Amino acid sequence: MFRRLKLICGGVKSCLRITKTKMEKLESIKISPSNARKLYTTNPEFRPSLEDTFGKAFFSMSIIDRIDSYEDACSELGEEPMDEQNLRAIGFTDDEIDYRKLKTITKAYNEGWVADYNNPDQKKWVPWFNFSPSGVRFDGSNYYTSHANAGRAARLCFKSEALSDAAGKKHTPLYSKFIN
Repeated sequence: MFRRLKLICGGVKSCLRITKTKMEKLESIKISPSNARKLYTTNPEFRPSLEDTFGKAFFSMSIIDRIDSYEDACSELGEEPMDEQNLRAIGFTDDEIDYRKLKTITKAYNEGWVADYNNPDQKKWVPWFNFSPSGVRFDGSNYYTSHANAGRAARLCFKSEALSDAAGKKHTPLYSKFIN
């Protein structure tokens, strides 16, 4: 007379065998925040347990609220952050590392959306910055539709103005390091 009961608690998914008198722990698997969100959206039966574990607010947060740093973007995508020291040792420059960080941040904000340069009606939003002797500041977002060119950072475009604005405002220092 055995039953299997799946629990999710403390960010750990545990599978327990229940008998009349004892519980025996069989295995324990960590679940990342991004996998928890996927499980939440694809398997409604897990929602109560996930909400107990991560909190209901965790699942209602927008992508803009979830990403404040490169590390947050990596976590959202289920990726490990780059080993910058190792990359520098093999010849990567700071601007190459910063570009990779911005690509990761852009990918996370876009949540799977990829620009289609064959679609002239699709807007591709990019943050714009104002550089002056006193520093750099985010200056708004602009969009373009069908084509990419060297001045338009094709791999760093967003699916919406709101995402572009958020990235431009939150990550101005990283954009500045990459551009300069």
